[in-house]
Amino acid sequence: MKDIKPVLFIDEGKCRNSYSCVRVCPVNAIEVRPQKPHPAILPERCIGCGLCFVSCSPRAIGFRDSKEEVKSLLSSGRKTAALVEPSIASEFDDITDYRKFVAMIRSLGFDYVHEDSFGVDLIAARYADLFSESGGKYYITANCPSIVKLIEKFHPELVPNLAPLVSPMIATAMVVKELYGPDIATVQIGPCIDAKDESLIYKSGRLVEGVLTFIELRQLFDEFKIQERLVRMSEFDPPYGYWGALYPLPAGIIQAGGIKRDMVSSSVITASGKEDILEAINDFDKYIDTIHHHFNLFFCHGCLLGPGMEHHRERFRRRSLVRRYTEKRVGKLDKELWQKNMDKWLKLDFSRTFTPDDQRIPEPPQEAINEVLKIIGKENPDEEVNCGACGYMSCRDFATTVAKGLAVPEMCHTFNLRNKQGYIETLRQTNRKLAETKKALKDSEELARREKEVAQHASDMMNNMLEKLPSGVVIVDNNLKILHSNQSFINIIGEDAKAISEVIPGLAGADIKTMIPFNVYNMFTFVLKEDEPVVSKDVQFEEKMLNISIFPIKKNKICGAIIRDLYSPEVQGEEVTSRVSEVIDKNLEMVQKIGFLLGEGASETEQMLNSIIESYKKKSNLQNNRK
Repeated sequence: MKDIKPVLFIDEGKCRNSYSCVRVCPVNAIEVRPQKPHPAILPERCIGCGLCFVSCSPRAIGFRDSKEEVKSLLSSGRKTAALVEPSIASEFDDITDYRKFVAMIRSLGFDYVHEDSFGVDLIAARYADLFSESGGKYYITANCPSIVKLIEKFHPELVPNLAPLVSPMIATAMVVKELYGPDIATVQIGPCIDAKDESLIYKSGRLVEGVLTFIELRQLFDEFKIQERLVRMSEFDPPYGYWGALYPLPAGIIQAGGIKRDMVSSSVITASGKEDILEAINDFDKYIDTIHHHFNLFFCHGCLLGPGMEHHRERFRRRSLVRRYTEKRVGKLDKELWQKNMDKWLKLDFSRTFTPDDQRIPEPPQEAINEVLKIIGKENPDEEVNCGACGYMSCRDFATTVAKGLAVPEMCHTFNLRNKQGYIETLRQTNRKLAETKKALKDSEELARREKEVAQHASDMMNNMLEKLPSGVVIVDNNLKILHSNQSFINIIGEDAKAISEVIPGLAGADIKTMIPFNVYNMFTFVLKEDEPVVSKDVQFEEKMLNISIFPIKKNKICGAIIRDLYSPEVQGEEVTSRVSEVIDKNLEMVQKIGFLLGEGASETEQMLNSIIESYKKKSNLQNNRK
């Protein structure tokens, strides 16, 4: 089978995060997580009861739409049969005669229209036999698909107690297939949303090929402009049902089976509605050896208030509508023909099996539950108000669900109220601090702007002064990559350096190893490794004699060098030596000025300049001593 969409889902575009769906879900199949903007239905945990659909006022929750699927069947050329639940009496009270309703369904294109009440009679008879032959084993009826899912997923230990019988919908479909042949397409029409999933269980969805809710049926009537006043009366196709027409009432199938219902001699307890159902299953699980009854369970208050109906109120008025409809149907029934049909079709095999699908989440550790209780302000048992506004029976149940990761603390009313009051006070304080911070930020921005301007100015002056030094200056990193060099260095190194500087200004990033002799390269390596300077070394380089001093600037990471060409006219002779000293003194004065401008927060380049000062002082003293 192709992938099937979940039977219920949330349209995030319509969701307003009211959490009403979370509150009504009986099995915590709707999770709320902090990282997600909206709740999400977990298909593997969902039992299809439809309570979330009914409770969602923004209509953000929808169910799997089958209208297009059914329209395709009707236009396929195959014979089609509609299987209609007797709860039409409580839903379509605006249609004056059920025979007009049957005619309207035929107008959609259905070849046959059968009422499920005969299928109810068949299954009711099977229940009567099962209960009478139970031999001390007690059963839970399996007519309601949501009840079946509830037990398979959340009470798998009770799966053996599910009555091994198909629902009236499936029984009716089996009879119709026998009547008209296996190729006929059958479409269920009723108030149950989860019947859409139930139909998929049998013959890969080929036994019942489509399921329309009463809501969808009304939409098709509107789409094809089918109205009661435009059709003639038409009767259901036989075989007709008997007391099975009472099926919309919770105990209807029990009466249809002729099973005793009085409080003393009856062996069956009937329960319906979320609260009674959850309590009934709990009691069956724990106390069946004391109760000694079979349980007839319907998740809704009977099929007269199913989620697939247009309205979900006025339960007792709807009961009276079903009762009157049943009286009308039974009053004109041919009882002998009905019995003959029952004898004929009871020979079919209506048995089925069930599969446990345990979706229970292990209980979280008590420490985690206590932590949640602390967060929502219910750390002490006296603070557990158990108001039920969150949708859970108690504060502890809610905290357990939060600890399981299926809910968030914000669903707690008192938690939100306390947080709201705290938020207002925090907001008031925050606004006051914000005004103070705003002023401080403005002052800080102005100070930072001025400091940036001063730093930029000092940096520009430093770079300009470095460029005016007659000696070559170069700074390298521990990979011997040039960080900075002045024009004098480029001129001393020669044409290769000049060519590279045209592409890379200041030779930044160039590898100094490719520009200097191996012995000079070793000096740089020594200084970086040993963190010791190399002072005033004369090195032959091409046709030049270079005087090189190398100093560490940042230990093992950055060093700088001062290089002079001793063959340059300025360096030759005693007279030139004097001029060099004068130049050095001036350079020292310039460097000191740079240090003054930079202040105490000097950069790594300042450290290099200090090294230059020391170098020149030593060189000057050496020359004076020689004189």
